[in-house]
Amino acid sequence: MVYAPTLLFSLGEGAVIPLVPIIASQLGADVAFAALVSSALVVGQLCGNIPAGWAVARFGERWTMVIAGLISMAAAVGLLVSPALWGFTLSVFVLGFCAAAFGLARHAFMTTRVPIEFRARALSLLGGSFRLGVFIGPFVTAGLLAVFGTEQASLWFFLVCLAAMVALVTFGPDPEKTVAPLPAFRGDLSEDSGEPVTGSIPTGALRQAQAGVFRTLWENRGVLGRLGLAAAALSAVRSARQVVLPLWGVSIGLDAQNIALVVGVSGAIDFALFYASGQVMDRFGRLWAAMPAMVLMGLGFLALSFTHELDAATMWFGMLAAVLGVGNGLSSGILLTLGADTAPANDPAAYLGSWRTLTDAGGAVAPVLVWAVTAVSSLSFAAGAMGLIGLIGAAGFIRWIPRFVPRTSPGS
Repeated sequence: MVYAPTLLFSLGEGAVIPLVPIIASQLGADVAFAALVSSALVVGQLCGNIPAGWAVARFGERWTMVIAGLISMAAAVGLLVSPALWGFTLSVFVLGFCAAAFGLARHAFMTTRVPIEFRARALSLLGGSFRLGVFIGPFVTAGLLAVFGTEQASLWFFLVCLAAMVALVTFGPDPEKTVAPLPAFRGDLSEDSGEPVTGSIPTGALRQAQAGVFRTLWENRGVLGRLGLAAAALSAVRSARQVVLPLWGVSIGLDAQNIALVVGVSGAIDFALFYASGQVMDRFGRLWAAMPAMVLMGLGFLALSFTHELDAATMWFGMLAAVLGVGNGLSSGILLTLGADTAPANDPAAYLGSWRTLTDAGGAVAPVLVWAVTAVSSLSFAAGAMGLIGLIGAAGFIRWIPRFVPRTSPGS
């Protein structure tokens, strides 16, 4: 009940993500504007964090996920039937908005209930559940395209996954009622009524969530303005990978089925490394997963930027997509873990909303940056720019993780 809903949601989303720029192109978008349409997903996630924090605090994790799932189904229908580019883009935005609510609900649950000794592994498993969906989803898309010959089949598959997820969360056992929160996250004990704690966010966290995410951003500006910016750079590189790879395949002349296969192989490598990331973080420290991941993705994007006009462009596309998959796999669970590590011990809800707002901002800016650089120059220059951001983020992790996440007390 903790990981299965995430897997269902990500499985459907993973089948649709590689098709977003392709369908946008079919609706009349050029390569640059298709990147902008793809950015609507992460822009929606960014905009969804503030209401998601309120919803989790007000209604609890379970009903937040149910509501987000139902609205996601409406967005999937919009993707399926919209004849215009603006309607398709709006549906992508709403899907990202709902993904934010879904993600924040799970992040808050794990933060308040998983002991620090194996926090990174538990959160890496959560990230791995998402990666499994992203891994399998493109292969499902490739198979559906081969059988039905239309992208609409993957959108129907997404609807089925969402319906199964909503049914599981609605009628399955509620983990909020079966797993007690850690002592540090029980909220204001002076208001303890003696009843079992059943919500992901304790009473004190509700008051802090009502105070506002932006106020929390200001109060924690030290860690968010340093470590948070490095985390935003990681989020940007991850987001750019989801946009650049399908666009790169389109720009070198591959069809939708081959693009889906390349993205799927990259996702397979990504998924294979998710638990290794958690082991490294728990055993050796957060830095030894974050820094290599950023270096690999930064160098991978830089190398990709030089291959567009080569005779073996397709081979290089496949190889460097695999390199990016390795880097992304090594970063599994890092953003979730660093957010949990630096969250206030009493009331983590609003802080996690602030952390996710900042990291999602990095993810939202990246596709817009890809679009802008591609429109002004070329997709190759856009890939190179993301490579530089990755290397700068690696330097930020080297500088700030030892300061804000001490190895001897990562939860302090």
